[in-house]
Amino acid sequence: MLRSPVFATTFVTLYLVIYTVLFRTGASAAVLTIMFAASPFLVIWMAITIMKYGKYPGRELGDNEEWGYQDVNSNEL
Repeated sequence: MLRSPVFATTFVTLYLVIYTVLFRTGASAAVLTIMFAASPFLVIWMAITIMKYGKYPGRELGDNEEWGYQDVNSNEL
């Protein structure tokens, strides 16, 4: 579960939405401070999870390719 990019993205998104709602409704400063302090760690965890366990469905770049778009022919660039 903690290695699932979908779970990480959903959890962090919901966490930040809840933080925003609490902030706008005037929740206590202590709760908001703790949530704000934890948010960078959650975003970093999410990014690492996506980079480490996420699947890329596209093709890999060739040896002579530095970048590319899959919807454009490389000869047309």
